[in-house]
Amino acid sequence: QVQLVESGGGVVQAGGSLRLSCAASRSAFSIVTVRWSRQAPGKERELVAVITSGGSTNYADSVKGRFTISRDNRKNMVYLQMNSLKPEDTDVYYCNANILTVDYWGKGAQVTVSS
Repeated sequence: QVQLVESGGGVVQAGGSLRLSCAASRSAFSIVTVRWSRQAPGKERELVAVITSGGSTNYADSVKGRFTISRDNRKNMVYLQMNSLKPEDTDVYYCNANILTVDYWGKGAQVTVSS
């Protein structure tokens, strides 16, 4: 069993920054691809950013140039640096990883961007 715990959410004004963290309870986290997704009530889940075990990254067009995903494999941590935040970035952000064919999700971190 693997636990993923997101932290770092909060309320910020438009144009501001937040850094989300995802902590994993097992070292296997360091050798798998990790994803950040976001979802608001009544909306479809959107994949925001992906980072492979080797550090390759990919982003949704809506956040490209503003968000940066990174990882520290020694600490079993993945981060999402969010800059130039917009009100439409308001969502619950989830960390996700598939480890040994099992999909694990955190409980999410609320990000609210005020205009």
